Amino acid sequence: MPAKTAIITGAAGNLGKAVVKNFIEKNYQVIGTILNKNESYKAGESNFEEAELDLLNEEDCQKFVDRVVIKNKVIDVAVLTAGGFTMGNIAQTKTGDIMKQYKLNFETAYNIARPVFIQMMKQNSGRIFLIGSRQGLDISKAKGVTAYGFSKSLIFSLAALMNAEAKGKNVVVNVIVPSTIDTPQNRESMPGADFNSWVAASQIADIIYFYSSEEGSAIREPVIKVYNNS
Repeated sequence: MPAKTAIITGAAGNLGKAVVKNFIEKNYQVIGTILNKNESYKAGESNFEEAELDLLNEEDCQKFVDRVVIKNKVIDVAVLTAGGFTMGNIAQTKTGDIMKQYKLNFETAYNIARPVFIQMMKQNSGRIFLIGSRQGLDISKAKGVTAYGFSKSLIFSLAALMNAEAKGKNVVVNVIVPSTIDTPQNRESMPGADFNSWVAASQIADIIYFYSSEEGSAIREPVIKVYNNS
């Protein structure tokens, strides 16, 4: 019987799949969210449950978290990998472009993080992992990806606010900041790059698990940079 429960959003994505696989292997009860059955992860393990969920629907996200709590009593870990990316400098970026990235990268995280955070505060334990970016961490690096950089910068603000509210509790919100992730899509779009300098999704999953484990439970570093050699 799995001892702990983890929610993973974006379970069908490259990073989401790696995190799901890692936590399944660690005997967590894993609930992975997908947008629709066309992107099903199909893990097949008894300790994995797949849930179709529109992360932009705040009410549905609240109901989803409520169902997880009713069934599993607690939420130990939430890893929110869902998001999106677009190019565009300031001249090319309109307000509508910023709002699209805001929805993809901030609302999809906040709509789950908020009810999960409230539950973790009630149970006085839990780890939430948000996915940031170098461009969000340092907005001067967002030249050419204006809307993406703005949206990701809010992730760091959210983590800071949540950690301030959780001070004195055993609840921690971390932001994972990866460099280029080694995915088939990135290899196709950047064929001349040095793939060995990139970071593997499985490496990020290992780091997330470590920070959520008993061994990493005392660490309170809110920003975790996973850059490898790039």
